[in-house]
Amino acid sequence: MIINILAAGGTAAAENQFGLQQALKEGGIISQSVFTILVVMSVVSFYILFSKLFEQQKIINQAKRVRSQFWNSNSLREGSAKLEKNSAYKQLVDDGLAAQEQHSKLTDPIEAHDWLHGSLARSEAAINSKLGGGLAFLATVGATSPFIGLFGTVVGIYRALIKIGASGDPSIDKVAGPVGEALIMTALGLVVAVPAVLAYNWLQRRNKSISEDLSAFSNDVLGFLASNGAVRPSTGATTTTAKAPVKPATATTTAGQAGGVQTRP
Repeated sequence: MIINILAAGGTAAAENQFGLQQALKEGGIISQSVFTILVVMSVVSFYILFSKLFEQQKIINQAKRVRSQFWNSNSLREGSAKLEKNSAYKQLVDDGLAAQEQHSKLTDPIEAHDWLHGSLARSEAAINSKLGGGLAFLATVGATSPFIGLFGTVVGIYRALIKIGASGDPSIDKVAGPVGEALIMTALGLVVAVPAVLAYNWLQRRNKSISEDLSAFSNDVLGFLASNGAVRPSTGATTTTAKAPVKPATATTTAGQAGGVQTRP
C-alpha cells in the first residue's frame, strides 16, 4: 500500500525532479532512517493484523463446535477428546479437570468451588493474555508514527532551508520544492498510523467478544464440575445457564469469606 502511494507520488514529481528519492537525498541519514522506521512499522502492523485475525477466527470456529458437540458428551473428558488439540476451550476443560484432581491432594482444606474457580480463572486469563499479544505494538505505532514522520519533516525542512540560504536564491520556486518534499514524511507517518489505530480497535473489540464466550464456557465447566455433572447447559445454549454454578458458592460462606481456607477448631 505504501509502495503504491510512493510510486504514484514519484511519477507525478518526475517532471520537476522532486519526489521521495530527492527528499531522502536532501534529508540525509536522518530522513532515510525515519523512512525505514515507518516502513518497518507498517509491515509489522499488517503482519500482526492478519495473524491476529487468523488466530481469532480459529477460536470463533472452535466456539461453534463446542456449542454443537461438546455438551452432548457424557463427561468432560469425553467432550475434551472431541476438541482440537490446541483449542482454547480444550485448555479450559483440561485445566478444570486437573484442578479437580489436585484438590483431593491438598493438605490444607480449601472449598472445591473456590479452588476450581481460581484455576479456571487463571486458565482464562492466560488465553486472554495470548490473544492480546501484539496489540500493544499497534497502539504504539498509532500513537508515535505521526510524530516520527513529523520529525523527518522538521529535519528535511531545516536542511532544505540551510541549502537555500547558502545558495543565496530564496525565490519561491527554490523554496517550495524542498519544503514540499520534506512534508512527505508527515504524510507517511499518517499513512502508517491510521491503519494501525483502526486495526487495534477492531482486534480489541473481537477479543472482548471472544473473552465473553470463554467466560461463559468457563462458568458452565465450573457448574458441571461442582455438581458432578448434574448442571450443564442445554445443547446450543451459550449463556442461559452460565449463572447456575454461582449458587453453590452462597452456601459455602465460611471457606469463601475466609479466603478459601477453612479454620481449624
